[in-house]
Amino acid sequence: MKKILLQLMLALVLPTTAGAQTDDHNFDVAKNLDVLNAIYKQLDMMYVDTLDANEVIGTGIKAMLLSLDPYTEYYPEEKLSDLTMMRTGTYAGVGAVVRKHLRWDRVIISEPYENMPAAEAGVRRGDIILSIDGESMTDKDVSYVSSHLRGDAGTSFMLEVLRPAVGESSAKSPKGKRLKMKVTRRAIQMPALPYYGMLENQIGYLNLNQFTQTCSRDVRRALLDMKRQGMQGLIFDLRDNGGGSEQEAVNIVNMFVPQGKLIVYNRGKLKESNHDYRTTVEPIDSVMPVVVLVNGETASASEITSGALQDLDRAVILGTRTYGKGLVQMTTELPYNGQLKLTTDKYYIPSGRCIQAINYRHDRGGYVEHVPDSLAKEFLTAGGRIVRDGGGIQPDVEVHADSMTNIVGYLMYADSTEVVNDFVIDYVARHPTIAPASQFHLTDHDFADFRQRVIESGFKYDRSTETYLDNLEKLARFEGYYDDTHDLFDQLRAKLKHDTARDLDYNRETLMRLLESEIIAVYYFQRGVIEHSLSWDKQVIEALRLIQSGEEYQKILRP
Repeated sequence: MKKILLQLMLALVLPTTAGAQTDDHNFDVAKNLDVLNAIYKQLDMMYVDTLDANEVIGTGIKAMLLSLDPYTEYYPEEKLSDLTMMRTGTYAGVGAVVRKHLRWDRVIISEPYENMPAAEAGVRRGDIILSIDGESMTDKDVSYVSSHLRGDAGTSFMLEVLRPAVGESSAKSPKGKRLKMKVTRRAIQMPALPYYGMLENQIGYLNLNQFTQTCSRDVRRALLDMKRQGMQGLIFDLRDNGGGSEQEAVNIVNMFVPQGKLIVYNRGKLKESNHDYRTTVEPIDSVMPVVVLVNGETASASEITSGALQDLDRAVILGTRTYGKGLVQMTTELPYNGQLKLTTDKYYIPSGRCIQAINYRHDRGGYVEHVPDSLAKEFLTAGGRIVRDGGGIQPDVEVHADSMTNIVGYLMYADSTEVVNDFVIDYVARHPTIAPASQFHLTDHDFADFRQRVIESGFKYDRSTETYLDNLEKLARFEGYYDDTHDLFDQLRAKLKHDTARDLDYNRETLMRLLESEIIAVYYFQRGVIEHSLSWDKQVIEALRLIQSGEEYQKILRP
C-alpha cells in the first residue's frame, strides 16, 4: 500500500515540478532580455561617446556565442556570402589566393586554381598585383585587394600585374614585365575532388578534401571511371578533410554498403531535428577492399564516412586519430536577413557511439573539457570488433606521417622568410615547362642553388635542441647542479652550435620533396601536387601494401 501511495504522490508532484522549472526558465529568459535591452538603452542615451550599435551589440552577440561552441555563429546579411561558401564551396570571383609579400610589401598571387578565371587569363604564382580596373593596389592590404577581385559572376575587369624577371625575385623592388589581362568573374566551385587515379596492381586512389553539396556525384563518377580501368582495391584519402554535408557523407558510404543500412542518426533537444540516415540505393561495390586514410584534421562528415565504414566492417581505417567532432549544425533565419548557424544535435554512427572529443561547458564564459581515454565506452562493430567513443575515430592501423623538423617548418611555412617563394618564382621564370608531375625532380644543382640562397639570406630559426638545452640549464641552476656541470653544458652547446648549412644538408630529402611540390603546383595545380606525393607518402605506401597483402587486410576486419 505504501508503494502505491508513493507512486501516486510522485505522479502528482513531478508534472508540477517540471512545469515550475519551465516557468522559472522562461522567466529567466524574459528577465535577462529585458535587462540587456535596458542596459543598451541607457548606454546609447547617456554614455560619454556615441556608440555604434552594430559594433557594441555585435560584440555582445559574439561573446554570447563564444561561450557555447566554435560552430554556433551569427551571420549578418553582409556576411551571408561567407556562410554560402562554407556550405557549398562556391563564391563569385577569379579563383586565386593572394597574400602579402613581406619584403616587397605588396599583394601577390600565391596560388591560382586550375580551370578558374585567373589561371585561364594567364595569372601565375608570384605576380605582383598593380591595379584592378585602373585603381592602384600598390598600397592596399590583402583584404582590400581580395574584395576587389571578388564580385558578381559575369562581371569583368582589367587586371595589371608585374611578373618579376629572372633573378629579380630576391630584389627589394623587383623589375619585370608588366602584363594586362581581362578577367571575367564567375561562380567559383572549390574542387572537392582534386585528384583520383590508378596506382600499381589495379589499386585506385581518390582524394576528397571537403564534403560540398554535390561532391558525391564527383566521387561516384571517379569510382565508376576507375572500375572501368580495372580497379580491384581503393585508397580513399580523407586526411585534412574538415567535413561538410552530412547527407553527402551518407551518399558516399552508400557506394560501398548495401541499401537499407543505418549510417548515422542525429539526436538533440527538438524531436523534429532528429533524423536517421540510411542507404537508399544499391552500392557500386560492396566487397572491394578499401583503406581510408585519416589524420587529426579529418572531421565532421569525414568522420561519419570513416566511422560508418569502420563500424560496418567495410573498410580499414589507417593513419592517426581523427579530430572528434560529433556535433551537427543547422541554420535558421533571423531578422534583417541574417542567419544563425547553431549546434542542434549530436550524431551517432552505426555502432551507436558519438565520437565527440570535447565537452563544451557554458558557464564561466565558456570553456572546454577534453574527454579522457579512460572514460571512453566500448561499442561493437557489425562483426563484433571493439571500437570506442569520445575521442574521434581511432584508426585500425596507426601510421604517423613523416615529422617535420624546425628548419623545414620555418622555411616552408613561417611568415619570416620569402626564400622558398623567391626560389620557386625564379625557377618557373627559367623553365616554361617541366616533366609530368609524377616524374618531376629537382637536380643536385637546383638544391645547391636553393641552399646558397638560404645561407645568403641570413635565415634564422629556433632549434628545438637549443630550447631544450636552455630549459635543462635553468633546471640545473635551480636544483644546484650547474656549478659542477657547466663545463659539460658549454661543450654540449658548442656541439649543438647553429649551423644552417649542415641542417639544410641533413634535411635535403624532405626539402627537395617540398620544393618540388611548390613548383609542381604552378604547372599542374593541386592535382599535380597530390600525384607527385604518392610515390613517397608513407601512409599511402602502407595502405597500398595492406590492400595487396589480402590476408592481413581481412584479418583486421575479421580477427
